[in-house]
Amino acid sequence: MPRVLDVSNSAAPGTVAAINEAAARLRAGGVVAFPTETVYGLGADTFNPEAIERIYRLKGRPADNPLIAHVLDVGQARHLTRRWDDRCDALAKRFWPGPLTLVLMRADRVPPEATADLPTIAVRSPRHAAARALLRAFGGPISAPSANRSGRISPTCAAHVAADFADAGDLLILDGGPCDVGIESTVLDMTQRPPAVLRPGSVTVAALCEELGEAAAAAPALQQGPSPGTSPFHYAPVTPAELVSDVQGRLKSLAAPAVAVCLDAGRVAPPHRAIPMPADAGAYAAELYDALRRADAMRCALIVIERPAAQGELWDAIRDRLRRATGRVTD
Repeated sequence: MPRVLDVSNSAAPGTVAAINEAAARLRAGGVVAFPTETVYGLGADTFNPEAIERIYRLKGRPADNPLIAHVLDVGQARHLTRRWDDRCDALAKRFWPGPLTLVLMRADRVPPEATADLPTIAVRSPRHAAARALLRAFGGPISAPSANRSGRISPTCAAHVAADFADAGDLLILDGGPCDVGIESTVLDMTQRPPAVLRPGSVTVAALCEELGEAAAAAPALQQGPSPGTSPFHYAPVTPAELVSDVQGRLKSLAAPAVAVCLDAGRVAPPHRAIPMPADAGAYAAELYDALRRADAMRCALIVIERPAAQGELWDAIRDRLRRATGRVTD
């Protein structure tokens, strides 16, 4: 089993030792799972190609799916990128540390393995205290995808990571508690004019426009692009899942003996099993992946997810994840 170290309390005696152990492992070319405010990441030294390749092998991640380089500050981001400009400074001042990833041209010093051989690199500065402590202790950028098996449900607590990598006996997991955002960062491509949102998240297009004066929302991806997590089928449970507007009507049409149902309100009749979802967008996002994992653990024939009807950009980001989890790119 992987080893889990509690770093949820920065004042606890063992937290500094755990962070230092994790940083030492990264310097030695190892892989460490760590918390961010969005989801848990599976990190390695950005400048160590062999360590980056370990992430891909461990996850079973496709070679064309790039990683996000997690940085402590703008200085580290500038070291990894080219064409960092005043717009980037304005975005970092408002949204960093936080759940915004910027896609920029990759600096020549960055190994191509860290960017899936793309000329661009995705960078962000996480706000989670444990992630920032790890970045300070390590002293450099940490490249990381989500700490789950490729294509499956993202992890929002250390137990999710440990379950996905139960057979990875040498994996070190820093347990920083549950992620408070719960869905992956907004990804903004700064190499386009106007800048394009490649993956929606909790940082909205409206907020980006306030800083930039322009920002375009990209169409749903039909194939993996320069942003991590943009393949059409992603964040998916093992159990087949459907996204529907009429839960009760869908249940009546099913011959399956038992279905797990994620729904906003109401009840389902036995033998079906309900997982109530919050009405608030922030709470829904924070609970989404845990709910999908609980539905998966019920081992039903099918997971039926009620499509949220509420409007707003965070709800749009949630619906993006639900479409990908169920293999539906468009509504």
